Amino acid sequence: MLYLVTTPIGNLEDMTMRAIRVLQEVDLIAAEDTRNSRKLLTHFEIHTPMTSYHQNNRFDKGRELTEMLVEGKNIAVITDAGMPGISDPGEELVRMALEAGVEVTAVPGACACVTALTISGLPTRRFCFEAFLPTEKKERARVLAELTDETRTIVMYEAPHRLAKTLAELAVTLGGERNVRILRELTKKHEDRYIGTLAEAAAHYEEEPAKGECVIVIEGADPAAAKRAEEASWSELDIAEHVAMYESQGMTRKDAMKAVAADRGIGKREVYQALLEGEDR
Repeated sequence: MLYLVTTPIGNLEDMTMRAIRVLQEVDLIAAEDTRNSRKLLTHFEIHTPMTSYHQNNRFDKGRELTEMLVEGKNIAVITDAGMPGISDPGEELVRMALEAGVEVTAVPGACACVTALTISGLPTRRFCFEAFLPTEKKERARVLAELTDETRTIVMYEAPHRLAKTLAELAVTLGGERNVRILRELTKKHEDRYIGTLAEAAAHYEEEPAKGECVIVIEGADPAAAKRAEEASWSELDIAEHVAMYESQGMTRKDAMKAVAADRGIGKREVYQALLEGEDR
């Protein structure tokens, strides 16, 4: 069995009784940072052998751990803080284990993403999680562009030394007036919440650099405004051009025709007829 064991994101009292028991009983603990995890295990008098499993060795070590699981070992994977598999290499090990026919289960607990969202005061019914934005320039620009019309609440992580720059980028891309919450040092003694707009937050953290890991929770785009922006992208196109626009985004001809019919409030037959007429010309 592979156990994904959640560890505290700040307050040690958030360690569950089940998590302690599982970590005591498994044959091996795969930890993201063994030095950091050793302190946690020592605090709870857990003496189980530990091995390093992190971003840089996730494939080779993942195969090694999977072989041990197949041979009958019970292994727990833990991250530095929070739920393994959320914005960390645990997801790779889960995939390998499942493909090898190994049972996988989770020992749930604190998660910074959900914790920040629930105390943000922003809508929680629908949200999207972006973890850390890509560092590569083109990929980062692509992700930011995708978020422009996202109507769900957006949750992402950021390191304190990059916070001000990221907030400034978000203000430019999403609009400086968009509401945001910055949650820092969650569940710790100096837990802190900043409430304002993206423009205000960018200016604030430029003047007063943040300390501690941060979670950014951003208000989603106004659905009506997003719909107007979407309509503007095709309102000047004829039906054939509208279909071609969706096809250029990777849709099949059939799906593109369905999307065009839905956009324009017309039947698929009318879309098909317009395409035929265009081919005749």
